[in-house]
Amino acid sequence: MNNQNKSHRLRNWLITIIAIIAVAFLAFWPTDYYIESPGEAVPVGQFIKSPNKKPNNFYLVTVSITSRPASILQYLWSYTRPHNDRVPSKELLGGQTSAQYNELQNWYMETSQQNAIYYAAKKAGKKHSLKYLGVYVMEVQKGSSFKNKLQIGDTVLGANGHRFHSTEEMMMYLRKQKIGSPVTISVLRGKKKKQFTGKIVKVKGTNKPGIGIQLVEHVEVKTKPKLSINAGEIGGPSAGLMFTLESYEVFTKQNLSHGHKIVGTGTIAPNGKVGIIGGVDKKVVAASREGAEVFFAPTDSTDVKKSQTNYAVAKRTAKKIHTKMKIVPVANFDDALNYLKKHY
Repeated sequence: MNNQNKSHRLRNWLITIIAIIAVAFLAFWPTDYYIESPGEAVPVGQFIKSPNKKPNNFYLVTVSITSRPASILQYLWSYTRPHNDRVPSKELLGGQTSAQYNELQNWYMETSQQNAIYYAAKKAGKKHSLKYLGVYVMEVQKGSSFKNKLQIGDTVLGANGHRFHSTEEMMMYLRKQKIGSPVTISVLRGKKKKQFTGKIVKVKGTNKPGIGIQLVEHVEVKTKPKLSINAGEIGGPSAGLMFTLESYEVFTKQNLSHGHKIVGTGTIAPNGKVGIIGGVDKKVVAASREGAEVFFAPTDSTDVKKSQTNYAVAKRTAKKIHTKMKIVPVANFDDALNYLKKHY
């Protein structure tokens, strides 16, 4: 009997240990996927510093992404959440490390903020200037002869002794060069200037001559009155439209929302054009949960079918979750501004 009891106890202990190991395996063993889910709606005004600053009801909205690849348990659990997506690490990071990806998002955010301040000041008739500093290196393509020379975050200043005044000017110059011809580029890394020599290559995606980098414009904006934006840990370019609305409201001392909770998304260009972003379905869910009344969604369909524009996806998502929130299409800043002036 004693032996039987011992045998039972041993078996129970073995089962318990195996169960603990199995749970630990599921809970901690990483997959190759990140989980994207609805984030939160955040008041834009808290990020803006200006002598004219006042409270408002404009909100940016985020997508939540796991900080590291999901465990097996997180991966399986995500299937029980209707608005969660599983994104392969290669698709999300594009071959970069997590640290490089986060840096990239920070630089996109900085550019978004600069464009927002510039256009809002211009639209409000305030004194403004936009100084072109170069282009941030966001990625060096595999076929580039500058691979292992340039680093993410370098600012390209010029090529072959030419200093450029816009991204377009730089790209036009490089496209006039012959593929295979030598090119020396000047770069600012931190506070040090460096030079690297390579060859003109056929750029992936455009098949036109270039140096094979993904870039974002590096500019510095000055306005009077002075206005600055600091979004802290939030990265990416998708808050551009909402930053511009809030900045315009500050510059003009207008009350555009009149107490209504306005949420939106979309990049902003120096000419006021609103560009498409990712994860709009999750942003609609997050905005609805926060009680938003209006959601501005980009309509730009340059590279996508009309049925897949941010606006079309946002409309379908809003219908699916039965929200009363109004989905408003915007192609440029004036679309959003005119809507607010007409309805509030």
